[in-house]
Amino acid sequence: MKKDLRIIYMGTPEFAVPALERLVETGWNVVAVITAPDKPKGRGQKLIPSPVKETAIKHDIPVLQPTNLKSLDFLEELKSYQADLQIVVAFRMLPEKVWNMPPMGTFNLHASLLPDYRGAAPINWAIINGEKETGITTFFLKHEIDTGSIIFQEKEPIHAEDNVGSLYERLMLKGAKLVVKSVEAIASESITPLPQDETKAKHHAPKIYKETCEIDWKKPAYEIHNLIRGLSPYPAAWTIIQGKLCKIFRSQYSDKNISGLKAGEYKSEGKSKLVFQTGNGHISILELQLEGKKRLPVEEFLKGFKL
Repeated sequence: MKKDLRIIYMGTPEFAVPALERLVETGWNVVAVITAPDKPKGRGQKLIPSPVKETAIKHDIPVLQPTNLKSLDFLEELKSYQADLQIVVAFRMLPEKVWNMPPMGTFNLHASLLPDYRGAAPINWAIINGEKETGITTFFLKHEIDTGSIIFQEKEPIHAEDNVGSLYERLMLKGAKLVVKSVEAIASESITPLPQDETKAKHHAPKIYKETCEIDWKKPAYEIHNLIRGLSPYPAAWTIIQGKLCKIFRSQYSDKNISGLKAGEYKSEGKSKLVFQTGNGHISILELQLEGKKRLPVEEFLKGFKL
């Protein structure tokens, strides 16, 4: 095993931390980490490092934070590390000069069974679309996004009680193991990457915007319930209640209609139930957050908000 293989790791959010930790723990030579610039947060606009930067500092790994991945200064600095292999987990689009630099290439971890759910938000969309299964894929980068040859894939069931938070956690930890498995296979030259089968590219996973998250009550209850699961805890599905924006985090659905109510109308006995009629069936709200207020179970919400 070539533990002297020189690896550069690229990632920013929490999702990319376990894979970096696991590479270090298993003795791989991560010579540098590339992550996003520190971001101002809070009232004081204090600069906060990314989770990946914090992990790199903990392990005394040099950190690069370029604002422009095409700048000559950055490319020269990157070249100076003489990496054999680059790994990308939840970073941003790379120019060819970056991903094509190391002799062994650059591979990416993607949270779906490629080629299905290519794009920025595969975990969200798999739940929103009511899928029963998803997974993770490692693949070599090439020009078109999420299209390179597959190194490994592993499946992961989506349970009825899953939301994005719970599925994200499992895929993050499973992905960390798959990254190390992929490095081992590349280092020992025991892998034949396979081209993606385009006939399996049935869904896309575009970025989530605020308008994506607005609940359309004319849709069936089952679809709305999946939208709520697929956006919880972040960025959260929302609707308007008495003129105020309200985020909804947990729900139950039923195929039964509530007599006398049209789609989007709601009723409550004022204590523990808040139900919305949909295009087909109804949704019971279990946890929600009115703008400017705390996130609350519906019972607590109804104590302080008269419908």
